[in-house]
Amino acid sequence: MERTLVLVKPDALQRSLIGQILQRFERKGLKLVGMKMMSLSDAILREHYAHLADKPFFAGLAKFMKSTPVIVMCWEGVEVVSTVRLLCGITKSREADTGSIRGDFAMSVSCNVVHASDSVATAEKEIQRFFSKDELFEYDKTEYAHVYSDDEM
Repeated sequence: MERTLVLVKPDALQRSLIGQILQRFERKGLKLVGMKMMSLSDAILREHYAHLADKPFFAGLAKFMKSTPVIVMCWEGVEVVSTVRLLCGITKSREADTGSIRGDFAMSVSCNVVHASDSVATAEKEIQRFFSKDELFEYDKTEYAHVYSDDEM
C-alpha cells in the first residue's frame, strides 16, 4: 500500500477550506494515517523546496509558507500518489480541471492551496521530513475489504 504527503497551504487555511479539502480525499476512500498542524521553519522549507531554492521567487514562497501554520497529512491507499495528484489537479491552478481541488479553489501557481508528493520516492522522503514514526498510525479500514480485491491490496 502506498503512502503520500499532502500539505494544506496557508491560502487554504486563510480561506477556511481545510474541511472541504480533507473531504475530497475521504470521499475517494483514502485512508488518513497522519495529520497535524505545524509552522514551517526556514530549515524545513529549504529542504522541502531544495529544487527551488536558487530561484528568484524562493524568498516569497518561503514567506508565504511561513505566513500561517499548514496542515500536514499522510494518506494511504492503492496508487495513492497518482490518485491524490489527480484529486489535486495541476499546479497551474487556472488551468486545473473543474472538480479538482486546485480547479475549484485556486487561481495561481504560488497560492494553489495544496502540495502533494509527485512520486512514490518523493512521498517517502517527504513523509519522513514531516512525520516521526509515532505520528503515523496503522489501523484496518473496513471498507478496503469490500472495495479492493486481494490482488490490489
